[in-house]
Amino acid sequence: MFIHGVQVSADSALTQDEITLLVEEELQLWQAQHKVLGSLELVLEDDAIVVKAVERSPIRRVRRITGYLSTLDKFNDAKRAECDSREVHIS
Repeated sequence: MFIHGVQVSADSALTQDEITLLVEEELQLWQAQHKVLGSLELVLEDDAIVVKAVERSPIRRVRRITGYLSTLDKFNDAKRAECDSREVHIS
């Protein structure tokens, strides 16, 4: 499931309200460190909730179309069409 843009896997014994509260608390901690939370795993161990968090990868996909390097969202319609018309060659 996704909560506030974070992929979350949680123990079935946790309620939706508990899960949402834990995600919001973890998001605040990550934002204070200027990092982006990518996924969160919430596991019950005895009476404790173990939170396993993973940072979202800062890797972006850059493409070269007609001599220009950029991300797809910054290309105009013609360059996006050129990208869409490409064939994938698998060897």
